[in-house]
Amino acid sequence: MATAYATSMAVLGSRLPTTTTTTTTATSSRRSVLPYHPLRSFTPSFSTNIKQNTNTDARRFSSLQVRATEETGSAEAGEIFSDIKEKWDAVENKSTVLLYGGGAIVGIWLSSTLVGAINSVPLIMELVGLGYTGWFVYRYLLFKSSRKELATDIESIKKKIAGTE
Repeated sequence: MATAYATSMAVLGSRLPTTTTTTTTATSSRRSVLPYHPLRSFTPSFSTNIKQNTNTDARRFSSLQVRATEETGSAEAGEIFSDIKEKWDAVENKSTVLLYGGGAIVGIWLSSTLVGAINSVPLIMELVGLGYTGWFVYRYLLFKSSRKELATDIESIKKKIAGTE
């Protein structure tokens, strides 16, 4: 293994940046691809950092503050209906618009029904599993005679699989 290491380092040694370190137990040298970095000391001061960050953020985003005005931007219902009526009168193929609108509503309804059906499948499977588990417990595990019957059935299946029957 040492030979393989030495051979690979001899081949790759000229291509990789290396640092040479010596160990205290042996005088052999090791080559490392990564340079040595001493650990930095870390002293967290969370409370002062948070206060400083909120102050600098307030100064940084002061130009983005929005204030409410006294004006009301709501339109009256009469204006909305008159705009809709003008746009409807400008439409040439009203039957086509009604057909596309009705098709869109039916498509949304069908997709909603399909998603609801797919969403209920796990619940149905869970209820089927709970029902079968209840039946199995009642049929084979609840009474002593049915437990014996289950044990004999399992033994006969083992013999069929093993081929000894």
